[in-house]
Amino acid sequence: MLLKNKNILIGITGSIAAYKGCELVRLLQKKGATVRVCMTPSAKEFVGELTFRALTGEEVLSDWKDGKTGLEHIFWARWADAFVVAPATATTLGKISSGIADNFLNSVALAYDRSIIFAPAMNTKMYTNPATQENIKKLSGWGHIFVEPDSGELACGEEGEGKLADIEHIYEAVLYTVLPKFLKGKKVLVTAGATREHFDPIRYITNASSGQMGYQLAKIAYAAGGDVVLISAPTCLKKPYGVKAVDVVSAQEMFSAVMEYLDWADVVIMNSAVADFRPASYSSQKLKKDKEQPIIELKPNPDILEEIGRRKKKNQTVIGFAAESENIIENALKKLKKKNLDFIVANPLDVFSKKSHKGVIISADGNRIEIPDMDKESSALFILEKIFKR
Repeated sequence: MLLKNKNILIGITGSIAAYKGCELVRLLQKKGATVRVCMTPSAKEFVGELTFRALTGEEVLSDWKDGKTGLEHIFWARWADAFVVAPATATTLGKISSGIADNFLNSVALAYDRSIIFAPAMNTKMYTNPATQENIKKLSGWGHIFVEPDSGELACGEEGEGKLADIEHIYEAVLYTVLPKFLKGKKVLVTAGATREHFDPIRYITNASSGQMGYQLAKIAYAAGGDVVLISAPTCLKKPYGVKAVDVVSAQEMFSAVMEYLDWADVVIMNSAVADFRPASYSSQKLKKDKEQPIIELKPNPDILEEIGRRKKKNQTVIGFAAESENIIENALKKLKKKNLDFIVANPLDVFSKKSHKGVIISADGNRIEIPDMDKESSALFILEKIFKR
């Protein structure tokens, strides 16, 4: 529960996407946060105050005069560890950027002395209008954070940019505002997913990895202040907020992408499940069952981690992963030394099929830290904190 003991204030404005605020409240609560909601008067035309009172167990304010003292906009601004305006309408962006405090939400925004997270939602033409873009530019220049809207079919029936961003991305922006920045100034390269080695247009050899652990590591590394590049083999996962994503398919493609960014990186985290072998030949046509039983010969793929260890510079930290079915520690130690790693995370094979993760962090100097069984998001934070706060 990465948001345990954190106070999060959500501002709801008058957008058709206001109902998604309910989903955001629930997600933040599941992550351990205490949540309060404030609303603009127009937002209540879309979702009633009672809904958010029921979800949060807290009072919901829309006018600075609604509170008991008339100073709640000050008290709530001091209470909040993070303030999220989602959805943020063009009107609210314009008012806050102009210092207009005509309702409770806008008053809190002026009293809040840290970065506010804005997730705009509106018609495409309204979003791209020079006035809106100028307000966004102004607010960004003051240090506020924007989670850019998605593209797609809008409530008005038009297509384009303006849909409220994915709720998970808004949550990740909250993480960025509250987590300690122990990776600030570090360039972090993360690999994730299972490579695919095709022997015809639709069939391939691969591994069982879902990519979840690598994606969580990239997400947490960014939230901890890192400048993150995620090189990902195919997965069904959404790319984390704030992370530059480079998509690859095969081990050879991943090798090329990793080598391209290797000199750039201060930290390299190799979590991807790279296929050790690939088919020696490739059929441009789908192999048919009515033909003679095919024999697929294999040849080795490049060992990406070994090449990283060979090229590693003194100022780089390289972290590998070892998923083993037996002799987990012994095999991980061999890999640690052979690949010239700084750290290796050893774990059993069954973590591939679970939402949780457990294992052992082993350093080059022999230090070992047990990773308790926990969800992969929490495990990613645990691993990075233990390594970079040592």
